[in-house]
Amino acid sequence: MNYKGDANLEKLLKAAGETRSLPEVKATLEGILAAPEDIAAPARWLTLFKTNTEAAQQLTALKAEMQDHQKTSSQDKLADLRAEMAKRGIDGFYIPRADEFHGEYVPERAERLAWATGFTGSAGSAVVLKEKGGFFTDGRYTLQARKQVDGSDFDICSTAADQQPTPTITPMEWIEKNLPKGAKFGIDPWIQTANEVKSIKAAVEKAGGTLVFVDSNPLDAAWKVRPAMPLSPVVAQPLQYAGKASDEKRKALADTLKAKGADALAISLPEETCWLLNVRGGDVPCTPFALSYAIAHKDNTVDWFIDQRKITDETRKWVGPDVRIHDIAEFQHSLAALAKKGKKVWVDPGSAPIKAQTIVTDNGGTVHAERSPLQLMKALKNDVEIAGMAACHIRDGAALTRFMAAIAEPGAAAKFDEISASDLLESYRAEGDKFRGLSFETISGAGGNGAIIHYRSTPETSQPILAGPVYLVDSGGQYLDGTTDVTRTLAVAKPTAEMKENFTRVLKGHIQVAMSEFHAGTTGDKLDVKARAALKEVGLDYAHGTGHGVGSYLSVHEGPAGITPTSNSVPLEPGMILSNEPGYYKEGAYGIRLESLVVVIDTGKKDTDGKNLLGFKTLTMAPIDTNMVEPSLLTADEMKWLNSYHAEVQKNLLPLLEKSDPKAVAFLKKATAPIQKAAPAPSARRIKLLFL
Repeated sequence: MNYKGDANLEKLLKAAGETRSLPEVKATLEGILAAPEDIAAPARWLTLFKTNTEAAQQLTALKAEMQDHQKTSSQDKLADLRAEMAKRGIDGFYIPRADEFHGEYVPERAERLAWATGFTGSAGSAVVLKEKGGFFTDGRYTLQARKQVDGSDFDICSTAADQQPTPTITPMEWIEKNLPKGAKFGIDPWIQTANEVKSIKAAVEKAGGTLVFVDSNPLDAAWKVRPAMPLSPVVAQPLQYAGKASDEKRKALADTLKAKGADALAISLPEETCWLLNVRGGDVPCTPFALSYAIAHKDNTVDWFIDQRKITDETRKWVGPDVRIHDIAEFQHSLAALAKKGKKVWVDPGSAPIKAQTIVTDNGGTVHAERSPLQLMKALKNDVEIAGMAACHIRDGAALTRFMAAIAEPGAAAKFDEISASDLLESYRAEGDKFRGLSFETISGAGGNGAIIHYRSTPETSQPILAGPVYLVDSGGQYLDGTTDVTRTLAVAKPTAEMKENFTRVLKGHIQVAMSEFHAGTTGDKLDVKARAALKEVGLDYAHGTGHGVGSYLSVHEGPAGITPTSNSVPLEPGMILSNEPGYYKEGAYGIRLESLVVVIDTGKKDTDGKNLLGFKTLTMAPIDTNMVEPSLLTADEMKWLNSYHAEVQKNLLPLLEKSDPKAVAFLKKATAPIQKAAPAPSARRIKLLFL
């Protein structure tokens, strides 16, 4: 339908009971356009207006027209940034990937690192000085950075070892070496945490410079056509999925605050607020966040700071009278008011902006600096959340199996490239019950692209999936009852002996983690060793952790526990859900990763000293490609685990596939058939030695 003009829309909205002026309506539409499209409920944004049928049609037409006319501009970004730095009297500026809310995903308006450098990954930072710049990322993104970041503007560096030819250097080391003596180095205190600032300050002072907190971000001023703040409706997360009422959660939090002598907790992470209040939103890609701040008090009440255009009457009623809703700009004023009363405010030094700490201390309050208690509370899933995660993994596994079956049909793989393959997988997920979107952008990597750990396929980089013969697909879905994250590495043509050996060594690490039994109090680093052992036997490794926490219809990456080479001192506890994802990556050739989600359980067993033993239950239900397995490398226990896992996968997926995709049934049965221990075959390395 064509847009019939402002006067017509104004008349229709007034008749429907909408009280906002047309400029206010258009400003709201700009925010809606800045939010990701809700592919599962594309008309939900209309709940932010009072409408009737005709008004809704005209709003939709206006939205489409505004989208068609969104502005773009070309500019010398670094020159403009340096000009704004000069206006603020600073000689250097730090650009993190994070925004003011410090979540994994940021809205388009806060894609500052991408704007300045061209890098689109989810982990990185940059330093801009008067004459040069440095760019930094970890081992997951080093290859991507070399392709996306202009080496004439930035020294491209990796924080991970052995990423040649990319040098290994941290941002702090680079600052120490490159910041001129006497320079003033700026940071935005809203987008840096206290822990980050401590490291930056030490590096700046070691270089002989001075750290400056800027009053306004020079990059934001330089960004000529900056998107609006996103606006997406905030909706309830009902108890059938949340499992625990918000008032119960708030009481438990209040008890923790009292025990620590704190009067309130300042919350900047949107996932924590969403979990505490049992709400969800859609302001950023792939994660059901409502961007907001909150202050939780020891009397069980919460002050919630959010753009109130996102709050419908239904949501206001859902959160109840003990949750006071304010405009987001009031957050700093409310923190200051608490501080002036001499209150002690808990501020997480690892996730909250340092500005929150300085507001409290500058106004006479006391800061309790410790990891937010909500991180652990949220990580310990209740029975309803665990049941929901198990259920959504069955539906998700059926979608992934349909995809695997489709590309396994004779001649089918030749019809797909990385993008069309990931689109097919998304379409299968979208047919599933309770689907709300992807949990991250699918990593669809054929051949050498699979070796880029967090690869993002584009029309320029997309290869046929037969570029392999190994194809890696790392994907996940958001469902009302849970979040999934699964990686499978598939043989789309005949793999080499080397590929099979390395795949099997990755599989051995995956199985060793899955079979682990460990004492209460064990941290993830003890299990990370098991994941790498089979690879390290032949001098191989991978440049990422083995496991991260996963939320329940929240962030696909969450703290505080993980399975990593270095301990974060957070013991694994029953109810935590983590990934199990060892891998191996041969640059320019192929990538291998096997990822399933697991939940920590109490095994009911005790060791010889009578201590409880914990273990894992695998939630992900999707076949592991046995065409990539060299059975002779598996122990009897590993073979038993693999066959038992496949029996469980078949049992759970068969009923769904028989209803939705009979063609996939035969594939599932074949893919999950037991494999047998074969006679030992020479390894790829032994074959090479025989011909020397």
